[in-house]
Amino acid sequence: MATDTLKSTTGASGLRRLLLDNGALTALIVLVIAMSALSGDFLTTDNLLNVGVQAAVTAILAFGVTFVIVSAGIDLSVGSVAALSATVLAWSATSEGMPVVLAVLLAIATGIACGLVNGFLISYGKLPPFIATLAMLSVARGLSLVISQGSPIAFPSSISHLGDTLGGWLPVPVLVMVGMGLITAFVLGRTYIGRSMYAIGGNEEAARLSGLRVKKQKLAIYAFSGLFAAAAGIVLAARLSSAQPQAAQGYELDAIAAVVIGGASLAGGTGKASGTLIGALILAVLRNGLNLLSVSAFWQQVVIGVVIALAVLLDTVRRKAGATPVAAGTGGNKGKQAATYVLAAVVAAAIVGATSLLHSGTSEAKSQKIGLSLSTLNNPFFVQIRAGAQAEAKKLGVDLTVTDAQNDASQQANQLQNFTSEGLGTIIVNAVDSDAVTPAAKGVNKAGIPLVAVDRAVNNADTAALVASDNVAGGKLAAKDLAEKLGGKGKIVVLQGQAGTSASRERGAGFTEGLKAYPGIEVVAKQPADWDRTKGLDVMTNLLQANPDIDGVFAENDEMALGAIKALGSKAGKSVQVIGFDGTEDGLKAVKAGTLYASVAQQPAELGRIAVQNAVKVAEGGKVEKSVMVPVKVVTKENVADFAG
Repeated sequence: MATDTLKSTTGASGLRRLLLDNGALTALIVLVIAMSALSGDFLTTDNLLNVGVQAAVTAILAFGVTFVIVSAGIDLSVGSVAALSATVLAWSATSEGMPVVLAVLLAIATGIACGLVNGFLISYGKLPPFIATLAMLSVARGLSLVISQGSPIAFPSSISHLGDTLGGWLPVPVLVMVGMGLITAFVLGRTYIGRSMYAIGGNEEAARLSGLRVKKQKLAIYAFSGLFAAAAGIVLAARLSSAQPQAAQGYELDAIAAVVIGGASLAGGTGKASGTLIGALILAVLRNGLNLLSVSAFWQQVVIGVVIALAVLLDTVRRKAGATPVAAGTGGNKGKQAATYVLAAVVAAAIVGATSLLHSGTSEAKSQKIGLSLSTLNNPFFVQIRAGAQAEAKKLGVDLTVTDAQNDASQQANQLQNFTSEGLGTIIVNAVDSDAVTPAAKGVNKAGIPLVAVDRAVNNADTAALVASDNVAGGKLAAKDLAEKLGGKGKIVVLQGQAGTSASRERGAGFTEGLKAYPGIEVVAKQPADWDRTKGLDVMTNLLQANPDIDGVFAENDEMALGAIKALGSKAGKSVQVIGFDGTEDGLKAVKAGTLYASVAQQPAELGRIAVQNAVKVAEGGKVEKSVMVPVKVVTKENVADFAG
């Protein structure tokens, strides 16, 4: 009896030890099982490949960050370095006519150079890694915007194949991810520099006294991080068929999260490539599954934050229990580790297979399900589009799933892929960028799902309908009304939207075109304020220091216009006339108050309502107009009472 009890206790302890030693793998298995049980669309070949593609860029960045974290450092610049490297490649191969091979080498050299600068500042400049890489984050992003002039640059077609598939089904980004993972594992486990990383992370002073040239090693470590960031940027741009100067914003946090979730310690000394890959897959499975389950993008951020906190907590528990992860290349029973992964795969496959039976034989009426991917929900204009769409969907009795791309073209591509995996009746997209959304839109076309564009067009892909206001025409109207209000002469400034977005380019182009009829109007400054009211306030405050005698302001949306009004104070509506764009609720209130001269109103709720109407009609096989233009109008104090929004 005592022997049986001892065996039982030992078995339980062994299982507990196994789970603690492989916490990230256990979490991934549990997630896959849970998502398979909750969504019948999760466990399909197409969707699992989607998960791989969506994990690829984060994983490649995270592999580079693994080197840094293992050595007890941090790199906050990898997202910006990725964007800069991709921009350099696209610019040199297109604008400068450089051979593609040389352009690729220049892009990789750019990433390595950024890493070397980080390493030099940290090793020889004695800057904390947080400060040095934070500075590089800003510098690299700024250089990306300078080179591209704030606009996306088309990617060379020979490199764009990195975003395609082999044999029509195997995504190239997944192959690149696996290849970079193998390189990471080799460097960490089989090379002198890899062993040096663990030594430096474990105890830097002891490593130095042991004869390691720590400063030079750190140069190499951060150069590796820059190299992997460049590779990630190239893969991301290839996927979007364009280099976006604002791409990969916030990806550095995802990369760090993937490394930590995978079992590495921010204190240094531990971490491995397989753990980092599992961490990236966990984040991708979470986002993919939560999209399939129609969970709000806001709640998705909450969930991912909780997962990161739990991962760190698990690391603490593991260390207290004495279950220390084995550092790559430092020993350990590799046969046992391999057996653990095989056993995990077998268990997961068995449970998932059984779980999938829950969904067999069920067929939802997916023709009555619609997906809507909005460029952002951090802006009242797009919130009103969502409100109009939801009201119409409720009226028509259809199921509408809304996602928020957070002004990230790659995240929107992921969302469209997820919608495609679900096999929805129709997909509505409000593009972050009309060109960057093209590859994902073509995937929707290939799946035979009708695509409806709202507010912004989708270039080079088939759309059943475009429901939009004419941004160019709206810009021209704004120029005409502001110029006439100023009597055809005066100095004005322009507050631009987020650099690289199609809406900003179109509104700006229309305004510039409209001003040609008024040579007495001088544009003394143009600055981006990223569609944000607070940034509009700050940018306008700064511009007033250099241009105190301006007569007018054109802001490419109402939020920036409202910030400008705050900066102008008593001048707004009196000595300085401000005109905005969108016709939002707060904008119209300012028009009534007289502080905002006018807003070019687009009727966003009407855009959302008509988009859903067309989506339902096309899903049922009905015919729709290829282009449905919702008229824009200039709303001033004289007609604001008649405007219904």
